[in-house]
Amino acid sequence: MKKIVLTGGGTAGHVMPNLALVSELLNSGYEIHYIGSYKGIEKSLVQNEKIHYHAIRTGKLRRYFDLKNFIDPFNVLIGIFQSIYLMIKINPSIVFSKGGFVSVPVIIAAWLKRIPSITHEGDVTIGLANKICIPFVKKVCTTFKSATKFLPESKAVYTGLPIRKEITSGVKDIGYELCGFNSKTPVILVLGGSLGSVNINKNIREILNKLLEEFQVAHICGKGNIDNSLLGLNGYKQWEFVQKELPHLFSIADIVISRSGTNSVFELLALKKPTLFIPLSTNASRGEQVLNAEYVVNNGFGQMLTEKNLNYDVLLKEIKNLFERKSMYIECLNNTSAPDGTAEIIRLINAFSRDNQL
Repeated sequence: MKKIVLTGGGTAGHVMPNLALVSELLNSGYEIHYIGSYKGIEKSLVQNEKIHYHAIRTGKLRRYFDLKNFIDPFNVLIGIFQSIYLMIKINPSIVFSKGGFVSVPVIIAAWLKRIPSITHEGDVTIGLANKICIPFVKKVCTTFKSATKFLPESKAVYTGLPIRKEITSGVKDIGYELCGFNSKTPVILVLGGSLGSVNINKNIREILNKLLEEFQVAHICGKGNIDNSLLGLNGYKQWEFVQKELPHLFSIADIVISRSGTNSVFELLALKKPTLFIPLSTNASRGEQVLNAEYVVNNGFGQMLTEKNLNYDVLLKEIKNLFERKSMYIECLNNTSAPDGTAEIIRLINAFSRDNQL
């Protein structure tokens, strides 16, 4: 049987596109292995799939001064040796990476063992992990066409983003039942990213009473961010994190408030959901979420509110404005098209697999 190693981790955005490929990879006859970290979110997300999981030591790649920068290179080195062992043991036909710090030792190990690899860059600009991996991979797939200009011409491929098919399978009746909502009052879905957003949570809860006069609010607030004082409040439902429930919540959402990680952006665009994107500030990231949100606004797909301008009054005004204009955004989304990221990446995987090079 053909074997493939998937890798990528650190956030759900580095894992979910890999999981979007699983069904097609199985249909193509691949045995799937996943290399991730010991405690990263990728381990919990992968455990329910038909995938063999292998953990390695990893080191975070920081652009700022931190004492851990002197320790983590040794963790990366250990991770490379662990990955070499796994390459020998698994003997995959190809490696596919979704980026993140866990992918670096895996890609280097594959190159050392002459196993072809492909990586995917989700953002408008190229992340540090993928920059390191570029010399060692056959192709770099991109979500945004504009990202190809930052890559060697011989390696850049505009594929779009693999989107999980199950996100379109939500059932409204189940969604309303999960929340305890009625079907007559509009629903706002609030997404703070896989790690949650303290700032978004705080502002939403500050205006919650005013929102509940017109809307019902489904709030995914992140691990450790449940507000016990709001439990049982009519019209408001909160979760730390959801997975299988998410398609059903998408199905009942009239509008969405979300961080603008690439995965969230393109899933919401695919679902034609009018969204207010609140990107991570450049103080907390390299600015990729701001660029993602600007892409949405520039194409007329939704709205953006910077964290710098986020306050109770502005947030309430933007939410009401989004709801009033939702038909316009839906019409614009219905008139756009994007590559089938899953099909394009599966095509590349099959083309560069060692089994097809023999």
